[in-house]
Amino acid sequence: MRKILLICTMAILVFACKSAPVVAASPEPVSNAPMTKLDKTSQVGMKGNWQITNVTYPGSDYIKVNSFNLADSKCFVGSTWKFISNNNKGTMTLNSSSCTAFTSEITWYVNKEGQFVLKILDEGLKSKKVKTGFVLGVKNQSENEFQLIDKINVGGKDTDVVYQFQRATN
Repeated sequence: MRKILLICTMAILVFACKSAPVVAASPEPVSNAPMTKLDKTSQVGMKGNWQITNVTYPGSDYIKVNSFNLADSKCFVGSTWKFISNNNKGTMTLNSSSCTAFTSEITWYVNKEGQFVLKILDEGLKSKKVKTGFVLGVKNQSENEFQLIDKINVGGKDTDVVYQFQRATN
């Protein structure tokens, strides 16, 4: 009887202490990030039509940056953006004469950490189907201008790409 009790106890211990299988964690795509804590004040301040007036970063005369996986950063100068704050939708249009024209619907929000979360939507796709997006910092926001700051790695060093937005006058 003692042997049976000992064997049962050992079996219980072995199965109870068995570790759970290890699953490699992968970064969560922006599309699955919860939108629970929003900075409504920043979002309402961005409502309307905007234009990027300048894109700056150290070494811009020598280094090309492919912004938002779409085009050279210089192609974004003069681009127009529309932000609708009540539904976090909008549009962006690249219209530089020296670059390929591009227009797309976007979804966006500003979280409590002051990060601007952006998804560029492919035609016909809903936001929840888009698995990639961009997270940028928001700086120097006023009634008529703000900056979005993207972090890139140049030669092993973090570098800020600054997109200067100005409220459109149309």
